[in-house]
This record gives sequence, structure tokens and C-alpha cells, in this order.
Amino acid sequence: MKWIFAICVLVSSVLHSQKIYWEEGIKLNLDNFKSKVNRRGGNNVVAYTNCGWVYSYEKSSDPKAPVKIKIETVFNENLSWKDVKRINDYVLLHEQKHFDVAEVFARKLRKAIAEKIITSADFDKYFQSVYNRTLKEYQNFQKAYDTETQNGIIEEKQSEYNRIIAEELENYKSYKTS
Repeated sequence: MKWIFAICVLVSSVLHSQKIYWEEGIKLNLDNFKSKVNRRGGNNVVAYTNCGWVYSYEKSSDPKAPVKIKIETVFNENLSWKDVKRINDYVLLHEQKHFDVAEVFARKLRKAIAEKIITSADFDKYFQSVYNRTLKEYQNFQKAYDTETQNGIIEEKQSEYNRIIAEELENYKSYKTS
């Protein structure tokens, strides 16, 4: 017997917010930041991007049966905020890179899953640890990105991260969704 599981958060989020799924060549624009609430606080915050992943899977009660796992990168419009008086194209690029980082780590997660999880038994045994490890790496990278660029203020560091992120997207291009 096969069954499909979708994260409750996904269902809840779909009902309460609009999502943009990451696609090559599609960039965020100012209209995508729909929240009226600055969730980060502080006077120096110009924008906040709420992004990450959603996943679903299909597996069997037969532990030897293949498992299908789908990972998607999403931007939550209704949870993303901008200061309409101070946002500009440079800030928008910094926020786009947060979304691109989410895609980089979604690809890394897809790779780790492809290498370790083939069957339903593998899923039960390994998925949560693979997911948690990748999530922690993702969160650490996002924090380092904001810290080292000072939220995009240090242009030299921002340029360096722009290059790193583009290289990582390229390095893991075989793990992008079709």
C-alpha cells in the first residue's frame, strides 16, 4: 500500500500565504514582498526574505520498495517584508541571493537523498538525519552570508557571495528540479 505524505506546514502555508517556487531565470521583484510586518525588527533592516523548502514523499509499507521524495524551494510572499521607502535594486539582489541559497541547499539535499535513500526502509532510517544536517548547514550559511556582508552593506563581500552562490548553483545543477 502506497501513501503520500505532505508536510502539514505546506498545507497550512498554502492556505494562508502565496508561494513562489524557485525557477532558473525567474527573479524576485518588489511586489513579491507582501508582508506589512517587519519580522526582523531593527531600524537598519530594509527587507526580509522568508524562504526555504517544502518536501513530499511517496513510500510503501514494503521496506524494499523504492521511495520518491520531492524537494522544492519556496519564497513565502506573505511572510517577506520590505521598507518601501528604502528598498532598492541592490537590496533586492541581496534578498534574491537568500532565495538562491535556499535552492543551493535544496540541491545539496536532493544529492544527499539520491546517494543515501533508495527504499522505504532507507527513508525511515536516514531521511530525518540527512534533512536535519542539510538544514543546519543551510541556516549556518544564511547567517554567515548576512553577517559577512552586513546584510549586503559591504559591497566587496556581497560580490564575493554572489560569485560563490552562482558557482554552487552551477556545481549542483544536476540536482535541480526539471
